[in-house]
Amino acid sequence: MPKDRQSERGFTLIEIMVVIIILGILASYVAVKVTGRAEQAQRTQARVQIETLETALELYKLDNGSYPTTEQGLEALVESPTVGRLPRKWREGGYLEKSYVPKDPWGNDYVYLSPGLHGDFDIMSYGDDGAQGGEGKDADIYNWETE
Repeated sequence: MPKDRQSERGFTLIEIMVVIIILGILASYVAVKVTGRAEQAQRTQARVQIETLETALELYKLDNGSYPTTEQGLEALVESPTVGRLPRKWREGGYLEKSYVPKDPWGNDYVYLSPGLHGDFDIMSYGDDGAQGGEGKDADIYNWETE
């Protein structure tokens, strides 16, 4: 009994190659879109963290009459300073919800100056490269600039 050739027919090599190429094009398109979103998400996260640090610094000032100095740094928000002008009424438990100062989304410490060059204090993230200056993903993020 002869078998029907149509029922045994599989995919040809050309058809498989076309499907693989189409999948590759789609994957590269999605990867480009996702990569751009990840960079944007990191920059947004840095801005949110800077705003949180600003709020904590304002609370610190309300309790103690001044902002922590550059020497005391942002660590003064989680541990009572032991150098410089000591706080009068440092809040037990600190000024941040978590008991540590967050690093920026790229794993670097935020740069803190008080008094700042642009206000009472400056908070900066140097972006992906961790160095001052840069463009694109390496661009710096400052508390005195808003987007």
